[in-house]
Amino acid sequence: MELAYIPSPSRGVIHLGPIPLRGYAFCIIIGVFVAVWLGNKRWIARGGRAGTVADIAVWAVPFGLLGGRLYHVITDYELYFSEGRDWVDAFKVWEGGLGIWGAIALGAVGAWIGCRRRGIPLPAYADAIAPGIALAQAVGRWGNWFNQELYGKPTDLPWALHITSSTDGRVPGYYHPTFLYESLWCIGVALLVIWADRRFKLGHGRAFALYVAAYCTGRGWIEYMRIDDAHHILGLRLNVWTAIVVFLLAVTYIVVSAKKRPGREEVVEPGADAVDGEPEEGGKADTDEHADAGEKADDDEKAEADTADEAESAKKS
Repeated sequence: MELAYIPSPSRGVIHLGPIPLRGYAFCIIIGVFVAVWLGNKRWIARGGRAGTVADIAVWAVPFGLLGGRLYHVITDYELYFSEGRDWVDAFKVWEGGLGIWGAIALGAVGAWIGCRRRGIPLPAYADAIAPGIALAQAVGRWGNWFNQELYGKPTDLPWALHITSSTDGRVPGYYHPTFLYESLWCIGVALLVIWADRRFKLGHGRAFALYVAAYCTGRGWIEYMRIDDAHHILGLRLNVWTAIVVFLLAVTYIVVSAKKRPGREEVVEPGADAVDGEPEEGGKADTDEHADAGEKADDDEKAEADTADEAESAKKS
């Protein structure tokens, strides 16, 4: 008998009348809001305008969801296109199945489109949003808990995850809560990027590359613990190889970028120092206004002095 464990929800969906409210979808939505909120604060701190991150996210998020789903369906095609399977299930995103690698790759394409429309450098935007993406992943992983999926090997640890469902080949029992491990790791990645960015003034996409490298480090060992079906290459799961390759690319980018373009971008968003086309308070308009007022005061003082001199001359005469 287990003294302690993490219980699984009895169901991952609640029906509000005819409307299904799915825990997995809620986790994704909350994660997106967290990413945009933190990204907006970091973007403003870097000299950008409020609201720009959300405007670009309108492009990045749909592309990211599409990329995440495509990666999952392509790498686990047998779940949807093998004998006895229904290919229509490939469109049921709410049932789980988003690959982070595809989400980041295609999400970057959407972000590039949004940045290009605003005249903003994509690396600067990526640096601002990087910790928020990590936190979004931390929240999103709880969607796997609602669906009782992607757990690890059997364990008797006090924080074991109790799987109760027996559908889709699941075997009820106690397993490593890999969703929790990755959630906590992603929170650590977000804190690491925020600290390193403040300490070393990362720019030109290096904060984003650090997030990628740090995430891949954790994903590698967490992926190795999972027992769900996956394709293997040379004895390692496909996602482990992906984590290794992406990690090396991210580290290489950090090293090369630091040598070519050290420091941060001086301007991340053209025209961010102006509001609705007018200079901000303390800008040129205020300076000219103060200058005109000063000149007027000098003219008034001169006129008063001339009047006083004339009156004195008239008195003497």
